[in-house]
Amino acid sequence: MLIAVTDLCVQLGQRQVLRNITTQVERGDIITVIGPNGSGKSTLLKSLIGAVPVSSGQITKQANIKIGYVPQILHFDEALPITVERFMRLNRRFDRNDIREALTQAGVSHLSHQQLMSLSGGQFQRVLLARALLGQPDLLLLDEATQGLDHKGAMRFYRQIDFVRRELNCAIIMVSHDLNVVMRRTDHVICLNGEICCQGKPESVSKAPEYHALFGLDEDSDAALYIHKEHQHSNRTRFHTNNLSLKDPFHA
Repeated sequence: MLIAVTDLCVQLGQRQVLRNITTQVERGDIITVIGPNGSGKSTLLKSLIGAVPVSSGQITKQANIKIGYVPQILHFDEALPITVERFMRLNRRFDRNDIREALTQAGVSHLSHQQLMSLSGGQFQRVLLARALLGQPDLLLLDEATQGLDHKGAMRFYRQIDFVRRELNCAIIMVSHDLNVVMRRTDHVICLNGEICCQGKPESVSKAPEYHALFGLDEDSDAALYIHKEHQHSNRTRFHTNNLSLKDPFHA
């Protein structure tokens, strides 16, 4: 077991964001967290890397666990010329071979000398994935990693994620709004709305009344696709490179 979460509660200011969260992560698992806006999905991931303080409950991690993390929102300074390889080196100690291996695992080894600002949305997301893969993580956290990608781009990214899982034998926790993909490409689903409404294998969650009620689905709905309004209008993620000098958000 990589991580066990027991009765986790998180309060931010006057608002209790997460209540009594209990789940666990095994090596090789792909776990997807779904839920409406403000349901605590990003907060759950941030609590796992220690970026958000826990009010009560417990997070137990395997000794010396390595975690790679791709945040939901990254702001990138468009005026700063920087290549993919240089971006991969920011605030990190990895050599060229490590970088080449991570880019290969993310499927973008051919982009190492390309300017970051010239990348397409899908290429940029894979570079972010590659940076999170530096150091061969045991657990990879992806917070809406397909945000801003079209359907084909998202499907290619999900296939790459499955390849990474097999290649590294790591666990993956990802936040996603693509219910159709979730139900076909994950081992375990957590349906979250401040607390866990239901969780389990996709076929079990898809039949749960709590799942149908949360997403406004009919009883016989196939849950083709659920997208939040801001997800529909989102642009490619940007990243302020000088943030890396303070705290690298890709590794914990």
